[in-house]
Amino acid sequence: MTTAHPLLFQPLTLRELALKNRIVISPMCQHAADMGRATPWHLVHLGKFALGGAGLILTESTAVDPRGRIGTADLGLWNDGHIEPLKAVVDFVHANDGAIGVQLAHAGRKSGSQPLWEGGAALSDEAMQADAEPWQRLGPSEVAAGPGWSAPHAMNAHEIEDAIQRFVDATVRADKAGFDVVELHFGHGYLVASFLSPNSNHRNDEWGGSLEGRMRLALEVAARVRVAWPGHKPLFCRLSAVDGSIDGWSLDDSVILARELAQLGVDVIDCSSGGLTEETRALPVPRGLGFQVPFAERIRRDANVHTQAVGMIVDASQAEAVLREGKADLIALGREALFDPYWPHHAAMALGVDPKYERWPVRHGVWLAKRAPGLARARAQAAEQLVSPSN
Repeated sequence: MTTAHPLLFQPLTLRELALKNRIVISPMCQHAADMGRATPWHLVHLGKFALGGAGLILTESTAVDPRGRIGTADLGLWNDGHIEPLKAVVDFVHANDGAIGVQLAHAGRKSGSQPLWEGGAALSDEAMQADAEPWQRLGPSEVAAGPGWSAPHAMNAHEIEDAIQRFVDATVRADKAGFDVVELHFGHGYLVASFLSPNSNHRNDEWGGSLEGRMRLALEVAARVRVAWPGHKPLFCRLSAVDGSIDGWSLDDSVILARELAQLGVDVIDCSSGGLTEETRALPVPRGLGFQVPFAERIRRDANVHTQAVGMIVDASQAEAVLREGKADLIALGREALFDPYWPHHAAMALGVDPKYERWPVRHGVWLAKRAPGLARARAQAAEQLVSPSN
């Protein structure tokens, strides 16, 4: 397929960050850190996407508080010792013509769970307290995330202020590590998302009750992070556009929140869904191709903000159509990028913008270009033999 001037490979400038294309690697939990510190796994995991040609790479959920980790081996930015290991990853991505962002998160009442390959179940309170960095499940109200999960501690005003400051402190560390983007994780039922939903937030004070009260934590975090984050660097925010619960957080609510976040200086809304309850894989809509794209389209149109579409976007023509139809500004890949880390380069070839492998890392592209004529001849000969088999 050849598309004239495909949008997927047109640059996008956000503040002073010029992304070379519209392809983003979505955050994907790896559970491979050492007490919050990045390891060689992260250098290879994230570095390969830079070699693969993505315009922006986002780290996995990176905890601002050890009590707010999803699992025992999450990345962290809760102390200064986490900066240098992440800087090594950032430097590699920059050296290979990529941009990189960090997703900052506090898991809240969904802190403390097994990796998916071990079952993904909630850790017991005893196991959490026995950890070298003990957890504490925190939330707006004493409402458990679901069966098997202990009820969180209902946060008081001082503890809410502490959580906000931890996002700010982690943002300062992210800048010291050299990240180009901060993404605030306000989705999937984690701390901020649990304040947004009336099904998990039963408060009647200024942090709950009305939509305005339930949005207050999200807006406070975003406002103070925006001040701490350099003005020339873009700020993203991931929302669960709908949380998957009955009479819970709705798409209309997300439009209102996105509009206010944009006014505070958030540049991109990363549109996901679901996850309010203990089953983080539970989704409020069928998991078909591009199943979350309508959320990005609605928020982009009605909140007048850049959006990032994610979820079952699998090939170049599908991604290009999302952009051309004005449904999103960025295309995020998660599991599809795991399946094919060179997806951006393959998409460029499919759309006819890199026939000579010039977008590939030079150490790869020169060999692939050298191989191409011979490979084309071999394929042509094989095709001829199929058409006219010898006797």
